[in-house]
Amino acid sequence: MNQFDTLIVGGRYFDGTGGPSRIAHVGIKDGRVAEVFDQQPEPGLATRTIDASGCWVTPGFLDTHTHYDAELLVAPSLSESVRHGVTTVLIGSCSLSMVCSDPEDASDIFTRVETVPREKVLPILKQHKSWQTPKEWVAFMDQHPLGPNVISFLGHSDLRTAVMGLHRATDRNVTPTPEEQQKMEALLEEALQEGFLGLSTMCLKWDKVDGDREWSKSLPSTYARWREVSRLNALLRRYGRVHQGAPNAANPLQVTQYLKETLGWLRKPLKTTLIAMIDLKGNPTVKPMASLVGWLANSFGGNFRWQLLPTPFTVYADGMDIVLFEEFGAGEMALDIRDQLERNDLLKDEQYRRKFRKFYKEKLSPRVWQRDFGDAVILDCPDKSVVGRNFAELAADRGIHVVDFFLDMVVAHGRSLRWFTTVGNHRKDRLRKMVTNPGALITFSDAGAHIRNMAFYNLPLRFLKLVNESHGEGEPIMSLERAVHRLTGEQADWLGVDAGHIRVGDRADITVLDPRGLDQDLEQVEWGEMENFGLERMVNRVPGCVREVLINGRPAVTNGEVQPALGRESGYGHFLRAGASG
Repeated sequence: MNQFDTLIVGGRYFDGTGGPSRIAHVGIKDGRVAEVFDQQPEPGLATRTIDASGCWVTPGFLDTHTHYDAELLVAPSLSESVRHGVTTVLIGSCSLSMVCSDPEDASDIFTRVETVPREKVLPILKQHKSWQTPKEWVAFMDQHPLGPNVISFLGHSDLRTAVMGLHRATDRNVTPTPEEQQKMEALLEEALQEGFLGLSTMCLKWDKVDGDREWSKSLPSTYARWREVSRLNALLRRYGRVHQGAPNAANPLQVTQYLKETLGWLRKPLKTTLIAMIDLKGNPTVKPMASLVGWLANSFGGNFRWQLLPTPFTVYADGMDIVLFEEFGAGEMALDIRDQLERNDLLKDEQYRRKFRKFYKEKLSPRVWQRDFGDAVILDCPDKSVVGRNFAELAADRGIHVVDFFLDMVVAHGRSLRWFTTVGNHRKDRLRKMVTNPGALITFSDAGAHIRNMAFYNLPLRFLKLVNESHGEGEPIMSLERAVHRLTGEQADWLGVDAGHIRVGDRADITVLDPRGLDQDLEQVEWGEMENFGLERMVNRVPGCVREVLINGRPAVTNGEVQPALGRESGYGHFLRAGASG
């Protein structure tokens, strides 16, 4: 009998702790790391041998900000993440989970925000959602053929809607009754007992409800008074779990409420992670303010982490369909109109255009978008003469205001006008400094959402490239061991889940990657099938980089190819319970 099921030979071994790497061999038996050794292995020790010479052998990466909640039900391989070395994904982000609310409510609070079509998500939920409580959801996950491991927040919008109903949960004048508050607390406590990571909330009012009943209202979580959230936080603090939140961009001082909650004076600190630390083009004060907030929180007894995307924040739009327009009144007015002809009538109205031009030139109001059409390039359009050029150049050629030109193009071409802009993290020198900040988690891929808008599925590889390039230039921003640690053990340990390491006895979630593959352009996007949705979406492809991925010791990616059994057979990923070990 072979000593190991799988033996990974000759790779540069990173254990996920940040400790020194070395050339070593990793033996796997029954889904666990059985041995890590340095001496040359004898032939025939394993049923399967992987030659990792010249490669890095790392713990599988954690993607700790995704929106795979619906996709997980019908395409549980989540192969667009696994192909890039991700072996654990976190769902239930941004107050959005699909645990407690009924199918229509769960769909309506999810689909417009995450721009996954309602006509696809709602039938999936109606067919598959057999649970109404956290315990029932966990029971479903325990028997579901997961691809990667799954960890989850309970979403506050989901929780609030299930208890109060969607109409009352989105009414500014309604607060939960004492009985409703107690019911929310009981469901949250059940979730924590079942191993949920904690609670996700939302204060950003751009994110809107879909469907015909409460169309274009902000997410239910945004209507909660802080005392409601504070009572839920008391449970998180008692269980040592995590609050994920998003401050209101229009009210930067609101972050002080989160600071107050995380501080541990005369009580346990509350683990808190917020969206997001970013070097914005439109507001360069955000990044230094975020750094200051994180430093203050952690210096005075808190336990606080920003989420940080380690790559340029590039977003794509089809006509006006992009959330950036929700941040000012004229854009919000247009996005509130679903009928294209009715929207076009608004866009052609001169009074409306005056409002749009007024908001466009306001550069000092709180904002994410830099409001510069000169920094927005057309990718595709029925009029091919405009492709590859920015709106400002084209407007100048025609002698009209750039806002008028943009609106004319939207009226003429609708969603066939495709364009992109980079809103932040555009300066590599500053980005390199940001990723060294110990008060930030390297995350925020949004995988599974915004299927025509963003594609950061290969976020871990982009981060490793950023660090590896600094080594090649002779000015390393951190050790490679520290870089791997930031993507693996650091996040797992902070969240309190059993993942992110390759040590004897650990579950064998392992990525083997060829660092030479990091030399290619990792920001390129392609179109790939969204399995069982009948859609194509923006994805990443990085050929020749990630060679092998093992989940629970089983081959998920072999020679760069996703294995057919992933997401179809049990034995790969598990629902990982927070607070559990082994």
